[in-house]
Amino acid sequence: QVQLVESGGGSVQPGESLTLSCQVSEFLDYYAIGWIRQAPGKEHEAVACILNKFGIDLYSDSVKGRFTTSRDNAKNMVYLQMNSLRPEDTATYYCATIARQTATPLRYSQYTTWGRGTQVTVSS
Repeated sequence: QVQLVESGGGSVQPGESLTLSCQVSEFLDYYAIGWIRQAPGKEHEAVACILNKFGIDLYSDSVKGRFTTSRDNAKNMVYLQMNSLRPEDTATYYCATIARQTATPLRYSQYTTWGRGTQVTVSS
């Protein structure tokens, strides 16, 4: 089973940027790899993903235009570049994969394998 390890979280001020990294043990034949976050007291929210076969990246409305996800197949790494961060972006961010094709890759319940998460705090 693929293993995922996130890194790069931290505390930043509003408007600043942060890049999260996800080390993937191996790029198996999964359908999508994405980033899911959970803020205190709130449900999980899938904010970005890459559809493996098509190389297409998708974003939730809450981060579209500010976050960018990418991957480096040679290094088995996936990244989430977060710009113009807001206090409402404060959450634990998880890297996760979807094993089989789905019409809803931005639904967090579709993700079957998760990393342990990394904390992002945006505060002045």
